[in-house]
Amino acid sequence: MELKLINDQGKPTAKVAASDAAFAREYNEALVHQVVNAYLANARQGTRAQKARGEINKSNKKPWRQKGTGRARAGRASSPLWRGGGRIFPNLPDENFSQKINRKMYRAGVCSILSQLAREERLAVVENFTVDAPRTKLLAEKLRGMGLDDVLIITDRVDDNLRLSSRNLPNVEVLTVGEADPLSLLQHARVLVTRGAVARIEELLK
Repeated sequence: MELKLINDQGKPTAKVAASDAAFAREYNEALVHQVVNAYLANARQGTRAQKARGEINKSNKKPWRQKGTGRARAGRASSPLWRGGGRIFPNLPDENFSQKINRKMYRAGVCSILSQLAREERLAVVENFTVDAPRTKLLAEKLRGMGLDDVLIITDRVDDNLRLSSRNLPNVEVLTVGEADPLSLLQHARVLVTRGAVARIEELLK
């Protein structure tokens, strides 16, 4: 498999050899769907809570007498059938939304995404990607010169200047290889990978 190497003007200059296992895998939509769903589910915090009928702050007095009114019998105003009453099956704060996914499946899903990005020519390689100072303007001008707007940049090492410069750009995200996740790979129009990051990806996903 060969990936397109581009320069600072966004023009292809050469080809970079890459592993077929990581960048030329057949696209498995069902597996990608499962991997992304598991990633989103595992990011959820079970902090939502609702009140049962015993936790509602209402009077325990019977609203009206049992017989003789012509209305349906009622015992407490906190009944789940009443407006403002408790929930029958309330959500609890210790709810667990996590989904287990095997490491082999996760790696195969990420490889499938990377392979599809390469086929659609949405993935490109650069020798390195840095900015001279932590300024948003410098990074914006560099990306504009490369013809990139909505882009995920994956580097092999942490560059503070690059990370700080990208924080105020809404459609630009900078991640190291270890931080890259399936959702980030899918939600950006283009993915830019440094040459060192390509070797690191092949090492992690083999």
